[in-house]
Amino acid sequence: MIERHRSLESPAALDAARPPVRAEVDPVRRRMFTAFSLAVLLAGVAASAATSAWLPFHYSPNLLLIGPLLAMGFLLAEQLTIDVDVKRVGWTISFTEIPLILGLLTAPFEVVLAANLLAGLGAQVGRRAATHVAYNAGVMCLEIAVPFAVASVVTRTVGTASPEWFGPVVGTLTSPLISCGFALAALHVLGGAMRVSAGARLAVNTLAVGLLNTSVGLISYEVASTTPWGWLLVGLVAVAVLGLYRAYSGLLREQRDLEALSDVSLSVARSGQATARGPSSDADLEAPSVTEWEPVAERIREQLNATRVVLRLRLDPSGEVSTLVAGDPLPEAAEQAAPSALRDDPLLQLPGSHVRSFRTLEAPEEVRRALRQRGAYEALVVPLRGASQLLGAVEAHDRVSRWRGFGRADVRLLHTLASHLATAMDNRRLLARLRHDAYHDPLTGLLNRTGFREMSAEELRNGRTAVVLRMDLDVLTTVSEALGYTWGDRMVVAAGRRMRDALGPEPPLARLEANAFAMLLLDHTEDEAREVATRLREVIAEPYPLDKLVVEATAVAGYVSSAPADGEPENDVDTLLQRADVAVRAARNGEDGVRRYAPAMGQVFLRRFQLVTQFRQAIDSGQIEVHYQPKVSLPERQVVGAEALVRWSHPEYGRLDPDEFVPVVEATGLVDALTSFVMECALVKVRKWLDRGLRMSVAVNLSVRNLADESFPDRVAEALGRHEIPPELLTFELTESSVMEDPERSMPVLRRLHALGVVLAVDDFGTGYSSLAYLRQLPVDEVKIDKSFVLGMGTDLGDMAVVRSIVELGHSLELVVVAEGVEDDAARDQLVAMGCDIAQGYLISRPLPEDRLEAWLRARTVRRRGPRSETVLTLVH
Repeated sequence: MIERHRSLESPAALDAARPPVRAEVDPVRRRMFTAFSLAVLLAGVAASAATSAWLPFHYSPNLLLIGPLLAMGFLLAEQLTIDVDVKRVGWTISFTEIPLILGLLTAPFEVVLAANLLAGLGAQVGRRAATHVAYNAGVMCLEIAVPFAVASVVTRTVGTASPEWFGPVVGTLTSPLISCGFALAALHVLGGAMRVSAGARLAVNTLAVGLLNTSVGLISYEVASTTPWGWLLVGLVAVAVLGLYRAYSGLLREQRDLEALSDVSLSVARSGQATARGPSSDADLEAPSVTEWEPVAERIREQLNATRVVLRLRLDPSGEVSTLVAGDPLPEAAEQAAPSALRDDPLLQLPGSHVRSFRTLEAPEEVRRALRQRGAYEALVVPLRGASQLLGAVEAHDRVSRWRGFGRADVRLLHTLASHLATAMDNRRLLARLRHDAYHDPLTGLLNRTGFREMSAEELRNGRTAVVLRMDLDVLTTVSEALGYTWGDRMVVAAGRRMRDALGPEPPLARLEANAFAMLLLDHTEDEAREVATRLREVIAEPYPLDKLVVEATAVAGYVSSAPADGEPENDVDTLLQRADVAVRAARNGEDGVRRYAPAMGQVFLRRFQLVTQFRQAIDSGQIEVHYQPKVSLPERQVVGAEALVRWSHPEYGRLDPDEFVPVVEATGLVDALTSFVMECALVKVRKWLDRGLRMSVAVNLSVRNLADESFPDRVAEALGRHEIPPELLTFELTESSVMEDPERSMPVLRRLHALGVVLAVDDFGTGYSSLAYLRQLPVDEVKIDKSFVLGMGTDLGDMAVVRSIVELGHSLELVVVAEGVEDDAARDQLVAMGCDIAQGYLISRPLPEDRLEAWLRARTVRRRGPRSETVLTLVH
C-alpha cells in the first residue's frame, strides 16, 4: 500500500522525489505555488457549487446524526493514518475512502462536503500545519464533488443493470486519483516533478489502496444495514483491522530502528579499525577525522528520510567543531557561518539531552533566521553528550517521505540514535587515548619504542630507504642527582622539543628510554644523516636554563641505514635500533661523538653479549680460574702474600684479559658471583697455607656493586668463619672511584668490613681523588701506588716525586704502602730507599695459576724462622 496524501501541510516531496522545496529559499517557486493553490481552490469551489446545483438535496432528520458521524469518520481517517517507511520508500495506510463511500450511500453531497472540510481543515489546524489552507481546501472540495458527480453519472447510466453500490464505489475510487494527481502537479510546480513511470506506479498503487478501503467500507455498510447487530460486528472487525495495521507498523518501525542502531554501531566500529592497527604518523590518534563519520551521518539521514543530516562533532582536543553534511549540501551562507563552538548558533543552544523540534513558522526570530540560513523549513536537533562534556550535535532537516514532516517516532528514534552515538564517540575517544598512550611517551609526548617500531616498520614495508638515528643525552644522571629527577625530566622534555623543532613535523621522533631518542630519517643517505646528527648535537648542546641555574649538556649519536649490505637479509626495525645502539656505544669513545654503524662493531658487542650469557656456565665448568701474583716485603724480600687475579680460558676466544670481561660482568650485575668465586678460592688457598704453617694473605679486588651491597660484610664474615681464617689474612682492594661514586652507601659497608678485621687497601692510588683528607676519611690499612707511576720512575722525575710523596703520606697516616708494577732492580732499589713496604710486579713474578705458584715458591724461596718464631718464605738472590 503506497503512500497517499490527502492534504499538503508543507512544501515537501512525495516518495522517490527529492526537490529543493524550501519556499524561504526559492521565492519564485513560492509565488508559483501560491497561484497554483488559488487555482485549485477556485476549481474546488466551482466543482462543489456545480455538483450542489445538479444533485438534489433531500433533508431528513437522520442527517442530524449522520452528519456528525461522517465528520467523526473523516477526522478519524485523518488521525489514524499508519506510516510505514523502508529505506527511501514510504507507505501511508489511510482510511479516508471508508467514510466517503458511507457518505455516498447515506447522505447528500452538502453534508458529506461539510463533514470532510470540517474534519480535514480542523485536523491541520490542530497539528499547527495549516500553511496551505487554500490548496488543501480546494483538493478536499474536489475529492467530494467529483466522486458524487461520477457516482450519479454511473448510476444513471447503468440504471438497474448493476448493484445499487456500483456507482458510489466507482465515484469513491476517483477520490484517491484526484488527490494523487494534484499532489504530482504540486510537486511539478515546486520543482520536484516525478518521472512519468514513477508517477504512473504511484497512481496504480494509490488506486489499490483506495479499492481496499472502499471494499472495507462497502462491506461494513452492507453488514451493518442487513444484519441484526451488524454495526457491532463491523466495529469489532474495524478495531481488529486497525490494531493489526498498527501492530504491523510498529514491528516494522522497531525493526528499522534496531537496524539503524546496528548500522550506526558498525559504522563507528569500522571508522576506528584503521587507527586501531597502530599509528601512521607522529600525530596520529590525537583525534579521529570527521570524514570517518560519513557512513553514520548517511545512515541517520536514510533512517529519518531527511533531505539533509548535519553532524557537528567536537573531535579536536582544542574544542573546535567539525561539520559533516550528508544529503543536500548546505547553502554557502550556512557553510560560511558554521559555528566554531556549539553554543555560537541559536539552533544549537541545547540544554539537557532531549531532541528539539523547530519549524520556521513557529520558531523565534533568531531560530527562524538560522533555519533560513540552512535552507531548511523544519529541523530536529539533538545534542551529543558524553560522560563529561558536550561532544557535538545532530541536525536533521526537512522530511522527504511525508507531507506532515517529522513525527514523534522520528523524535524518539533520533534521541536513541544520538544517545547511542554519544556513547560510541565517548568510547572511541577513550580508545583513541588508550592507543595514544600505548604508542607515545607520557613525559615528552613523542613516540615511545613501540610506536616508533610500528611506524618505522610500516615505512620500511612500503619499500622506502631510511636511516635510523639514535641520540643519547649525557650529564642527565648528574642533573637528576644534584637537582632531583624533576629537573632531569625537564631537560629531557626540553631536548625532545628542540629536536622536534629542528627536524620539523615529518620524521618520526621517539623517546626510547630515559635519555635515549631515536628518529627515522626517510630517503636520507648516510652522509645526510651524519649532517642531521651533527646539527642536532649542536642544538642539544645549547645551555638549558633550570630555575636559577644554567646546565650544559652533550650528546652522542649513532646511525645505521636500512639498506642491507650485500648478501644480508632485509633489516627489521629492532635490528636497526640495536645497531644504532651499538654505534652510540662506539661514539662514546670517538672524538666527534657521531658514529656510523659498521659490522665490526656488531661483532665486538656480540662478543660481549656472549661473554655475559656464558659467564655463569664458565664458572661452573672451570673456565674461570684464579691466578696469584706474589707480594714481597721490602727490604727483607719476604713473601707476605699474593693478589688474586681472575682469568678466563674461553673455548672459542682463548685466554681473555680481565679488562675485557670484568667490566662487562660488572655492568650486568654478575660481579657478585665473580667476587664470591674469587674470595672462595682465595680463602681456600689461605687455608692451605695455614695448614702448612704459613701466614700469608690474599688480596681480592672489590667492585662498586660490592660496596653498595649491605649484605656483603655478612657474607664475608660467614666465609671467614667457615674456613676458620683470621680476618687479617684477607685483603680487599678497592679503587678510589668506586668508593666516591656513592659514598653514602659504600662508607657503611667499608666500616663494617674494617670492624671485622679485614685489611682494606686503596688500589691505583694517585689516579683519583688522592688527597690527605680522602685517606683520613676512609677506614683503610694500605695504599697501593698505581703502576703507571712506578714504571715511570726511571725516566720521569715527576713520577718519582709522586711515588715518594705517596710513600711519605701513607707512612704519616700509619698505612702500609704497596708498589705494584715493579719490573726492574732499579725500581726496587729506589722503593727500598724511599721506605716502601711491599713490592709487586713482574720483577718478582707474573700472575701464576695455583700449581705454578707452588712450584715458584719451592724454587724461588727458602723457609726461615721469623722474628716471632713464625715460618716465613724469603726470596733467594
